[in-house]
Amino acid sequence: MAAAVGDQKPINRLSAGLARIETLLVFLSSMAMAGIMFVLMADVVLRYVFNAPLVWSYDLIGLYLVGAVFFLALPDTMQQHGHIALDVFVPLFPHRLRHLMQGLGFGISTLLLAAITWLEYGEALDAFLSDDRIAGIVPFQTWVAHAVLTVGMGVLVLRCAYRAVFHVISAITGKDSVELPPPPITSTPKTEHAE
Repeated sequence: MAAAVGDQKPINRLSAGLARIETLLVFLSSMAMAGIMFVLMADVVLRYVFNAPLVWSYDLIGLYLVGAVFFLALPDTMQQHGHIALDVFVPLFPHRLRHLMQGLGFGISTLLLAAITWLEYGEALDAFLSDDRIAGIVPFQTWVAHAVLTVGMGVLVLRCAYRAVFHVISAITGKDSVELPPPPITSTPKTEHAE
């Protein structure tokens, strides 16, 4: 039986340390999702029952919470092999070449994501220093949204760099030194009422 996404354990202490950070971030992401649902529910009740809507709800959700839901969950999704992967031909390559190609791919991804993270860090710093705020009824500060993106992408950079290095180590040693995605499920699950 193939392991489901999320069933794999970290293969070494470095990966386990990153996984703890990613678990914290995905918890914060889920709290942001709960915050979205709570604010929307409160806004609907206040709007239609008491005719007193929360005029700041969409700004709060759009500026802070949606970004937190998405960007804080990215690293954990990578660690759990939850991102879309076009790996149809990967099993056809020899073991060492497969790891070398994946190491190269993750290395390039690390550089690209590090550039995005660095640019976003600069945006967060500029917004903080200039006390940049949205033009709304509640002038929310914009640096927080930039900081959330920077943190999520920064941890994603660490996960990609880890994968790049350990795939190359796996290519050199011939042993799997990095977590691999679970094999695809190729059989139809048997259910009680199969048709």
